[in-house]
Amino acid sequence: MRWRLADAADEPALFTADELFLPDLGTGRMSDLEFLHITAKRILNHVPSGSRAPTNWTINVYRGCSHACSYCFARPTHEYLGLNIGEDFDRKIVVKINAVEKVRAELADPRWSGEAVAMGTNTDPYQRAEAKYRLTRGVLEALAERANPFSILTKSPLVTRDLDVITQAATSAEVSVNFSIGTLDERVWRATEPGSPHPRRRIDAMAKLAAAGIRTGALVAPILPALSDSPAQLREVVGAIRDAGGRLLGIGPLHLRPGVREHFLNWLRDADPDLHADYLRRYATSDHAPGRYVDLLYSRAGLTRRR
Repeated sequence: MRWRLADAADEPALFTADELFLPDLGTGRMSDLEFLHITAKRILNHVPSGSRAPTNWTINVYRGCSHACSYCFARPTHEYLGLNIGEDFDRKIVVKINAVEKVRAELADPRWSGEAVAMGTNTDPYQRAEAKYRLTRGVLEALAERANPFSILTKSPLVTRDLDVITQAATSAEVSVNFSIGTLDERVWRATEPGSPHPRRRIDAMAKLAAAGIRTGALVAPILPALSDSPAQLREVVGAIRDAGGRLLGIGPLHLRPGVREHFLNWLRDADPDLHADYLRRYATSDHAPGRYVDLLYSRAGLTRRR
């Protein structure tokens, strides 16, 4: 893998060869997963200017994601490590086993200014690996001890396991926990997010967080043309978020960046050849859906898009 060769090739890398440990095979409900233990050089990651991340700093204690969403924008990050963006991304999860002690040291550095930190910008901090390693919980405890503001984006109700830490942190810093919910349509969810928790469980988790006084809401994305973009589907999601006491963060259509495009369209070709042909036309000249389609989604949801 690339990090084994980086030193010899004098290339930039996240990890060096002596920082890679033997893989750990999952057991029980994680028996289909392989965990690659590494020690990371840094945990607090500074976001390049121009990024769409909500803050200047992010934390991702895992790479790869067992949610196995066919459209996941983060899939190309596995190629950097010499792994493939398909099954490797879904099943070979990189675990930064030194994340908690490393982030404690970084937060204690006098140069750290206490800026807000976003978790879940690249891979889900509450994917199945978190039940085994509890790294996200450890990082939250470190942030809470320093009264450091943070936000979480997840598709998992496992976040409510850490409600004690989150509520404690919210007494001294700005904290929010948000969910990604593209649809409540069970057929679409099962087809496109086969490893993720049921979206109704995310709604229930949102209600629990709201009841505890935690700022919460959901990003309705990605919306998949002709799969999850009907007025009934969109209004169902928006209504459920409101009923749970959450706020709507926005509605976003599918984005097919290079690498993700090939993976998703290959999946769609096998799942629905006619719809595959339609997507080839829709995304023939751009990775993004046109602005008029975004306006249409808001209209179908009974909302007005704020530009």
